[in-house]
Amino acid sequence: MPNIAILNQETIDKIAAGEVVERPCSVVKELVENAIDAGSTAITVEIKEGGISFIRITDNGCGIERDQVAVAFYRHSTSKIRSAEDLLTVKSLGFRGEALSSISAVARVELITKTYDELTGTRYVIEGSKELSNEEIGAPDGTTFIVKDLFYNVPARRKFLKTAQTEGSYISDMVEKLALSHPDISFKFINNNQTKLHTSGNGNRKDIIYHIFGREISSSLLEVKHECEYFKVEGFIGKPVITRGNRNYENYFINGRYVKSNILSRAIEEAYKSFLMQHQYPFTVLYFTFFSELDVNVHPTKMELRFDNNNEIYVELCDIIYAILSRKEMIPEVPVDSTPAPKKIVHEYKEPIPEPFEKRRINEVRAAESRSVYGQSVTSAVKDYSAIEPAVKTPKTSTAYEPAQVVTGTQQTLGDYDKVFLTESAKKQFSIIGQLFKTYWLIEFEDKLYIIDQHAAHEKVLYEKTMARLANKDFTSQRISPPIVMTLDARECEMLEKYRPQIEQFGYEVEHFGGKEYMISAIPDNLFNIDMKDLFIEMLDDFSNATGRQTPDIITEKVASMSCKAAVKGNDKLTLPEINKLIDELLSLDNPYNCPHGRPTIISMSKYEIEKKFKRIV
Repeated sequence: MPNIAILNQETIDKIAAGEVVERPCSVVKELVENAIDAGSTAITVEIKEGGISFIRITDNGCGIERDQVAVAFYRHSTSKIRSAEDLLTVKSLGFRGEALSSISAVARVELITKTYDELTGTRYVIEGSKELSNEEIGAPDGTTFIVKDLFYNVPARRKFLKTAQTEGSYISDMVEKLALSHPDISFKFINNNQTKLHTSGNGNRKDIIYHIFGREISSSLLEVKHECEYFKVEGFIGKPVITRGNRNYENYFINGRYVKSNILSRAIEEAYKSFLMQHQYPFTVLYFTFFSELDVNVHPTKMELRFDNNNEIYVELCDIIYAILSRKEMIPEVPVDSTPAPKKIVHEYKEPIPEPFEKRRINEVRAAESRSVYGQSVTSAVKDYSAIEPAVKTPKTSTAYEPAQVVTGTQQTLGDYDKVFLTESAKKQFSIIGQLFKTYWLIEFEDKLYIIDQHAAHEKVLYEKTMARLANKDFTSQRISPPIVMTLDARECEMLEKYRPQIEQFGYEVEHFGGKEYMISAIPDNLFNIDMKDLFIEMLDDFSNATGRQTPDIITEKVASMSCKAAVKGNDKLTLPEINKLIDELLSLDNPYNCPHGRPTIISMSKYEIEKKFKRIV
């Protein structure tokens, strides 16, 4: 039997550090939160190589007294709480007493600190939990942490860090969140000797939003200010025109702490549900002050918390945001006297009997339908539309995504016996009846009714054209004047640089315009009726969410998405020449029967089935 032994302190510290220090971003978060708790009014964050080799956090807070410096690096040493009861009422961002111990266990740390009352400061050096020096030094008021060579003694952890650019973007995003949560503190972020962010600390929340997200977003905000028995909330939500393909723009702060909460996210998204397309997420910067007790001691990173009254909080927040979006007053519901409605008289349905003069024609139709076509019987060749699963699940963007509502029961997709429909010779015999619901085209051919979904058909045509251009590398661009100028966050900038060759291959021309601004001077020339700016942002979001997928897969999905957005929609009125042109283009495709998402472009019903519906035959 193996012996059970107590681990040495060094190993314990390295294991414990894994819960708090996941990556350089975790170090920045913990040290900046300590600086905020110290009453700082100005904080500077400087990193090099994504924070892997160098992190420096400087603040003008209260500092650490000389005799407490070494104690601060012990595990579970803190000035924020004294007992377990304090966990439910803690107001500070830090309280667990694990951050400094965990950081010093896996990095080389130098601390320079001085309190307001002391004449000189203290310089303390610790590496891998081992104290190297503790000396007196001249220093300004406040604290400076220098963290070098993160995970130098844990190579397995260092190996799994991402590139310096990616790690740097995580830190940039975290500093922006911290600046948003404390607009009264001036934050400065320096990455590889370049200043990326510098806020004024004037306490104006809208100024911070403008500084971080740009003019376009700050000019499309709705103010939120509400108080109920559970919480008080202030801040801003974006108009439905501001969306992203991920939740990166959902920002909310609870008692000054940046957190993630499923309850709050679901409430926000439920309020926006009728205003946004599926898989699009809103912009929010909300500041909550909760009156009830909160449990923030859920995870060492303190990014999660638990509420009392989850359901009440969800409903209240959802109602607040929905009322602002719909510009309605918060009107209380008044109960209505519920008088039972009178019972409706339901007449018994009796199946009709075919007219006697139809009997001879019925027999002729049945005989014709029983003949084999292309070597197989109709009954074996017909495929039930309801049994077909689309290849890719996609959100419904218009009524055109519901062809099953047009014809019910025995509608059919095109099987092998129907391939004769999409030929040049067959087109000469078409009889185009007209457009149904401004979405579907009805075509009579021989003894069948064919129904073409104009959106799915046009989407397929655009997809095939775009994929052909991509394969032949003959994309062309269209110059635009004035150019499109947009503000990108750190993550979006990273995706732009990483996938710039693929983006330019589509026909975009993008130039850096200074700071976080980028200028689009040319766009793809073959996509119409589409907001090219929104498409560009959505493309960056897709690249950002493409974890583990190969670039060709992402490009294919993006081409499908571009085609879907550019295609004519349901309720778009097409002329007869336009539908003839669309059918001609369908004829040129190898597989015109399904759109890129797997939905059918054409379905059919036989004359026999239609007559069965009208009970002309039984």
